[in-house]
Amino acid sequence: MLLTGDYHTHTVYSHGKGTVLENALRAKEIGLQEIAITDHGFEQLAFGLRHREIPQLVRDCREASKLTGIPVYVGTEANLCDEQGRTDLNKEDYKDFDIYLMGIHRFVKFTSFYDFWNLLMRNSLHTTLHIKPSKSLIRYNTNAYINAIKNNPIDVITHLNYQSFCDVAEVAKAARDYGTYIELNSKKVHLSDEEVAAVRDTGVHFIIDSDAHSVDRIGDTALVDKLLERVDIPRSQIDNIDGKKPQFRFREYKERNL
Repeated sequence: MLLTGDYHTHTVYSHGKGTVLENALRAKEIGLQEIAITDHGFEQLAFGLRHREIPQLVRDCREASKLTGIPVYVGTEANLCDEQGRTDLNKEDYKDFDIYLMGIHRFVKFTSFYDFWNLLMRNSLHTTLHIKPSKSLIRYNTNAYINAIKNNPIDVITHLNYQSFCDVAEVAKAARDYGTYIELNSKKVHLSDEEVAAVRDTGVHFIIDSDAHSVDRIGDTALVDKLLERVDIPRSQIDNIDGKKPQFRFREYKERNL
């Protein structure tokens, strides 16, 4: 399956191995029409993007676009920081970015100990020990995702339910209502087939991303290709294939408000 664009890729600015230009050249080589550079958010403690790096990141993306002839978007994969839906992409930084992804990650500077306990410790414990999550943990995560979608102009929820537990249908309904995409991540299994079907049935739209941390994985859809053999998702519900380009809400938000 050929993507129109790969909107979730990492570089040496965070946890990736390639440069912005190397990612862009690979995208051009395999026939993508555009690519986003979406390094980990500012409050990822181990390898997040730093504010001081933004000017150079922007320059690198603009230069890569000139050299390759395809749009190279400045993005971030922001971190979910609390149950109220706060992320680590603040409004004062919006002007520097073109695309806004968000997911739950470990080793983040969470807002409070309560959020640290739920988003990191409880999710990690249940994931590692394969313990069925409690209703309270599912409720916490679901609230956090939904509040983030409502309170921020997020374009894409990345790897929904990876190392976390939520009511995926309720999150998908919020994403549908606010114009946020649910990602089908081709790097890691993050939803069961039954969960994918439940998300699909809400009518929300998807995008397929590689989540590439190395240049050779740009545009890789192998894992999602296998998923789509098992779960029927109408192609009309996937917005970065067949020449289609997503309508990102962050761009529309900036046009109206900045």
